[in-house]
Amino acid sequence: MDRFFEFANNHTLLVAALFGSFFLAIFSELRRKAQGLINLDAQSSVGLINQGAAIIDLRSQEAFSRGHIVNARNVPMADLEARRDLIEKLKGNPILFVCEHGNTSVRAAQSLRKEGFDAVFSLKSGLAAWSQAGLPLVTASKKGKKSQKGQKGQ
Repeated sequence: MDRFFEFANNHTLLVAALFGSFFLAIFSELRRKAQGLINLDAQSSVGLINQGAAIIDLRSQEAFSRGHIVNARNVPMADLEARRDLIEKLKGNPILFVCEHGNTSVRAAQSLRKEGFDAVFSLKSGLAAWSQAGLPLVTASKKGKKSQKGQKGQ
């Protein structure tokens, strides 16, 4: 132990850099973990959906009709406050917000978390990540029927 203190005394700058790096690593991990409590990747989102999570798609009606997750409800971000009744009905269930690239859904999830909703999440990187993972999307066909695209093997 005396040798450690001797080393620390002789190499003060090196020891300070070591402790600084240690605290920076801890701080960044805690921050990442706190954000990870809201942001779920595509695979984790599938698990949440399988547990009965409600999916709220925050994109426009036009973007929603181009492709959305199965059983998603379209509530554009601009209409979210007006559709507060729907959100309140879902309060007991997990809610997954989805947008195009994940920015809007994070804001919506953080807003509801501040209001006391515990199980509110955002799809990390949005539907772009969902599609990149090869997960299915429902699209409206020309005949008005819904079809699924984006599944592996098709």
